[in-house]
Amino acid sequence: MNLAKREYTEKRNFIRMKIDTPADVSILSDDTQLQGICRDLSGGGMMIEVDKTLPVGTELEVTITSAHGHQPLLRAMTVITRVDADHSGTCTLGMKIQQMLS
Repeated sequence: MNLAKREYTEKRNFIRMKIDTPADVSILSDDTQLQGICRDLSGGGMMIEVDKTLPVGTELEVTITSAHGHQPLLRAMTVITRVDADHSGTCTLGMKIQQMLS
């Protein structure tokens, strides 16, 4: 699809894919492990819901797993670029992918 024909919210280098898949999140500064749900994924970043608010700039290692028990679908080093916390305790983290891991 031509970039000019897309809706304004999707004028980006990579299209977002809604995936709603389990994700393991490791905070690199203190080795804290969190479980979350990856809500969407693109070639440059992802959005994950977790039960802890983290600050912008936090570096994380994220592993997105398969619901069918296969090997990890994706492992990446990321940095938080946006945080949306709500009153229920759920926090949505917008992250930029810095490096793909094998």
